[in-house]
Amino acid sequence: MAIETILQHEVLTSFAYPFLLIVFITFAILVKTKLLGENQQINAAVAFVIAMIFVSAFQPKLIVGDLILFLTVALVVLFVALLLWSFLMGGGDSLKIFENASNPLKWVFGIIIVIAVTIAVLVATGMGSSVIDILFKQSWSKSLWTNVAFIVVVVVALALMLRNAR
Repeated sequence: MAIETILQHEVLTSFAYPFLLIVFITFAILVKTKLLGENQQINAAVAFVIAMIFVSAFQPKLIVGDLILFLTVALVVLFVALLLWSFLMGGGDSLKIFENASNPLKWVFGIIIVIAVTIAVLVATGMGSSVIDILFKQSWSKSLWTNVAFIVVVVVALALMLRNAR
C-alpha cells in the first residue's frame, strides 16, 4: 500500500490544484490578450470567478486532470528527445535543426532519435508487445513490409540518381 503524502490529499488534488491552475492560466491569458483592458484587478477577479465555477463542476476537472497528465508525460518525452539530439550534435546551437538541412547525417540522427524515443515510450507504457503484434503478426504484415521496403529502396535510388544528376 502506498503512503499518501500531504501533497496528495483529496482537498488539494480535487480543489486547490485545479483552482490554482485555472486561475493562473486564465489570468495569464487575460493579461497577454488584454481582453478586459490593462487593469490587473479586473483580470484577477475574472480569473478567480472562472476558476471557482470550474472547480464546482466535476467532469471538466477530470478532463483537465487527464490533459495535464498527458502534458507532463509529453514534456518529459520531448525533453529526452531534445537531450539526445543535443548530445549527438554537440550542444550549443545544436537545436538549429534546419540551418543546414542538406546534411543527411542530421536527418539520419533525427530519425534514429525519434524511433528510439518512440520505442522507449512504448516499452515504458507496456504497449510495446501489442504494437509489435499489430505491425508484425497479422496476416497482412508480410505484404505490407515487403511493399514498404520496396518503396524505400526506390525512393533512395531515385534520390541518389537525382543528387548525382545535378
